[in-house]
Amino acid sequence: MATIGDRVRAAMSSAAIQQKQLAASVGMTPDALSRALNGQRGFAAVELADIARVLDADIHELITGEPDPLRFTLSARHSFDHATGARSVDGAARDEPVLENIRLAYAQAGEIPPNRELPATPAAARELLGDGFVPDFVQCLEGLDVDVVVVGELSTAYTFLEGERSVIAIQATGNWFHQNWSLAHELGHLALGHRGVIVENGGDGRDEAAANAFAAELLLPEREMVAIDWRSISLPELADLVWEAGVSTRALRSRMDTLRLEPSERVGAALELKTQTLLRKHWRATRAGDPITERTTAATARAFPVWLRAAHLDEIAAGRIGKGTLAWMLEVDPELLQVDEPAPPDQISGADLEALLG
Repeated sequence: MATIGDRVRAAMSSAAIQQKQLAASVGMTPDALSRALNGQRGFAAVELADIARVLDADIHELITGEPDPLRFTLSARHSFDHATGARSVDGAARDEPVLENIRLAYAQAGEIPPNRELPATPAAARELLGDGFVPDFVQCLEGLDVDVVVVGELSTAYTFLEGERSVIAIQATGNWFHQNWSLAHELGHLALGHRGVIVENGGDGRDEAAANAFAAELLLPEREMVAIDWRSISLPELADLVWEAGVSTRALRSRMDTLRLEPSERVGAALELKTQTLLRKHWRATRAGDPITERTTAATARAFPVWLRAAHLDEIAAGRIGKGTLAWMLEVDPELLQVDEPAPPDQISGADLEALLG
């Protein structure tokens, strides 16, 4: 029966990559790769993920010998600019291995708990998220049983299901207002029952428009927008609105245009400013310090669901998986990650495979 090493060798042959070249490409020593290929040591999950990326191979097939029926289709995943409506597929190839690593993290976690039913409308979502949810949007979404993964390696936002669990994966940047819109937009995809959000040929425009409308109503509800006197609102009040809603000036102006709300000339000019510029000039901070910088910094933080990290600790302690994937999630050197773990097995056992593949 063919082993993982045999299948990696076959993939190397298909990709015309030599063993020494592969080792260098995935950060393994030639000796470590040789021993893994010959069955003298097991492959770590992150090693297999990197090998699959370099060889353009199906990691599920490398492990089991069978193609993964749930493998992502990412040949032309669109990136959507929610302010301008522009679409592109830049970054899809670079994002694919990151998404595969996220999937590995779920596959190694053991049993994946299903979601509760998601709210179907922006109003229902706002009620469940609670007042003032924007500063803690990621944590509030976890309260809805929606997992949010935030990593700097991604170029855009994605939604997908792992088992029956909803996952939003977004880029970690300091652009907190874009991050908020991405979260609201991807929540819209999930709440509206859209499947195949990771798609070819730029995506379904109707689904995108519906998810965008969901995000707009979630963050800038029509009822509240039409109640504002846009001809007399002051610039500090405008800045307060941008801060509390957690949106950009461009997104706010776009929402006003959609609702046919005409601002005064002064407000219109202020909405042409960059978001941070408007806030620095006119926002009335309600506490000491620099909340704008704090919010910017928070938007750069790497994040994985609490339950997922805890599941990895349990699986590591039980000896079913290594600590490499948890170290990747936490962005630390595996050698410096101190967790309870038994001596690692020489080979990936049947239980390991089940944990790895879910």
